[in-house]
Amino acid sequence: MKISWYGHSCFRIDSAGGSLVLDPYSDGSVPGLELPLLTADAVLCSHGHSDHAGTEKVALSGRAYGGRVETLDCFHDGEGGAKRGANAVRIVSDEGLRVVHLGDLGHELSEEQYAAIGSPDVLLIPVGGFFTIDAAQAWEAARRIGARVTVPMHYRGEGFGYDVIGTLDGYLRLCGGAEYAGTNSFDPALYPAGTTLVLSLPR
Repeated sequence: MKISWYGHSCFRIDSAGGSLVLDPYSDGSVPGLELPLLTADAVLCSHGHSDHAGTEKVALSGRAYGGRVETLDCFHDGEGGAKRGANAVRIVSDEGLRVVHLGDLGHELSEEQYAAIGSPDVLLIPVGGFFTIDAAQAWEAARRIGARVTVPMHYRGEGFGYDVIGTLDGYLRLCGGAEYAGTNSFDPALYPAGTTLVLSLPR
């Protein structure tokens, strides 16, 4: 399996079952970032905001995606969706691996939601706060989920991201550091359990 990050919360998963893009962003929706046109068998969005629902940036192959996708319904805020609406957590399974993409999760997970997520191989988690859970909430969720590889997303970096969200530093201080991939793609099978992995933007 190969998982590639394209900035913000956009990832492509390539595996035996095909290719899947999660949360592509529309042109002009994320400061400092421009998503290249991607190709995939399927595209899924956690919610309808333009920085997560740029389906026009994904050319579909016409093939059916062969992996398994489960959806866990939750909210984009801590007020039951009253401020920002619903959010969908995607749980992708293929090649004996489970990848969880939390989308724009905006609240602490319930015990039932933790149980549904389980202990996946890969956790893709927002850490920037304001629109989503913040660094402290993200660290608590990551600690409880205990994924083999945890990849932070939806944060502000040098030259990109929303001014109102936090940088990666706050999350990394809580988790005690991270491994830097030096690329935007990785194979989860190559990393030991408990890895926090920081990906680079594609060059």
